[in-house]
Amino acid sequence: MAPSPPPPSLAASLRGLAAGLVELLRVRLELLTVEAREEVLRLGELVVYGACAIAFLCLGLTFLAVLLTVLLWDGHRLLALTVFATLFLTLGAVAAWLARQRLREGTRLFSASLEELQRDHDRLQP
Repeated sequence: MAPSPPPPSLAASLRGLAAGLVELLRVRLELLTVEAREEVLRLGELVVYGACAIAFLCLGLTFLAVLLTVLLWDGHRLLALTVFATLFLTLGAVAAWLARQRLREGTRLFSASLEELQRDHDRLQP
């Protein structure tokens, strides 16, 4: 019968444990950076929708003011101004609605990391 290999030393076991913890920490930090990047993109998208909403609403209000000024004039200028005012006000309202929806979704920053840490915690519980 062949002799069984000796059990690993305490130092080797501790090195293995430390290596496992470092790897676990590395993976969790990578997940945190990915989530931080996603949050930056979400906030950038929110800023773009907000800027579009403000720009289109300002243009719409400008055309609406011109429309009211020209209202007393004769001709077909009213149709063009009405179409432009409606178009810009509609685009501004849609952009504002999209920005509001994104804002209501809230942040998902670090949610996946928290879930992974909770799973790790559950696995380590006796």
